[in-house]
Amino acid sequence: MGGTDAKDILGLPKTPLSLTQEKKSRPQKESHRKPDGISREVYALTGGVAPLMPSIDVTHLKRPPPHDEKVAWQWLPVKSSARKDDLQLYHWVRVVNDVPPTGDYSFAKYNKSVDVLKYTDDEYENHLTDPVSVWTKEETDQLFELCERFDLRFTVIADRFPLSRTVEELKDRYYSVTRALLRARAQSPAELANHPLIKEPYDMTRDRERKRALSMVLSQSRHQEKKDAEILAEAKRITEMRLAARRAAEPDVPANENIGSVSPSSNSQLPATAVAPSTLTMADYASTLASLRMLHVYLRTYGLEQMVQAASSAVGLRTIKRVEQTLQDLGVNLKPKVPTKTVCDEHLELRKEILTLLNLQKQYKESEGSSHREGTYAAMPDTPKDRVFASEPFSFGAERPIKKEPKRKGPGRRSDTPSPAHKRPRKLKASDL
Repeated sequence: MGGTDAKDILGLPKTPLSLTQEKKSRPQKESHRKPDGISREVYALTGGVAPLMPSIDVTHLKRPPPHDEKVAWQWLPVKSSARKDDLQLYHWVRVVNDVPPTGDYSFAKYNKSVDVLKYTDDEYENHLTDPVSVWTKEETDQLFELCERFDLRFTVIADRFPLSRTVEELKDRYYSVTRALLRARAQSPAELANHPLIKEPYDMTRDRERKRALSMVLSQSRHQEKKDAEILAEAKRITEMRLAARRAAEPDVPANENIGSVSPSSNSQLPATAVAPSTLTMADYASTLASLRMLHVYLRTYGLEQMVQAASSAVGLRTIKRVEQTLQDLGVNLKPKVPTKTVCDEHLELRKEILTLLNLQKQYKESEGSSHREGTYAAMPDTPKDRVFASEPFSFGAERPIKKEPKRKGPGRRSDTPSPAHKRPRKLKASDL
């Protein structure tokens, strides 16, 4: 069967297709040149895509060594100060001009350990014995040995400890002994004033309560989480209703009342709202703190955001933007990068001081404008009887004196006063003669 018969069966036209239609031209692929310093296999895998992490400059990859250096790699023993045993280890070492490197192992500097205090028998008898305590000297020795071995990882220490002790009991015993040793060896109490173990001692009861609260939060079901969210929303709504009722009950006092006689250079007569936070702001603080205490466990960044919102609830959006602009001008982040308790407290205190400064500036401008208006009234001279006052819409409260319009004299009468030089004399008419 020929090609014509096959085309008749398939219903194809008998005219042969042109060569250009049968073979479509394929687009030529763009050729990318492999950069220097990269092997062909690596370039085929990556496809020339830039790496996510910064790589070494290609100029340093195939840098030839100096002509006077002979580099070789040798399998040599190493000495590491991180090991206390006599184990002999080997590794490949870069040797230049057949001179092996000397000194400590390069990775020994990463062997960091905790400095655990050690006590003598006399110190234990004089400072560490406690008739109420259930710890013996042998148990304390085992505890300190494990603390030094496992770098104060108390979960591992509790697993390796021979007796049945909880993690909190092990922590309490270690920190109480260490604190007693520090106090016994110090020359004066002032030396340990800023020591963290003395300044913030370990509290076993608080640690247990913290873990219990955290366990309660982590073991809550979705229904309990939803119920807690509804309770917090209801508490917030009640707080907002009480604040609104308190605002409505307080009398509205004009902002510029009794500030007309205030000297611009003195702020002793300014209202107390410009110097101290208002009662509503303190109420917002109290309600926010109460809401945070109901959470038991929360992030400090979340608590900071809630306190900032409470501080800004009594001011307008423009004032909030001015506070944020002032923080940026001072080079302070709007949200602390390391939100510790001290940093968050200082950040809130700075926002309060900036808000107080802006309120003082606003009250100063208002008092200065009021003093200017009253000074304008006092500086006006005595008004003669032939003047009347007409209010001027663009004045600062003063009135512009206007002379009465003189009566027009009849014809044939000439004024005794000479006409001004800039006015032309009136021409005489025939009726005037």
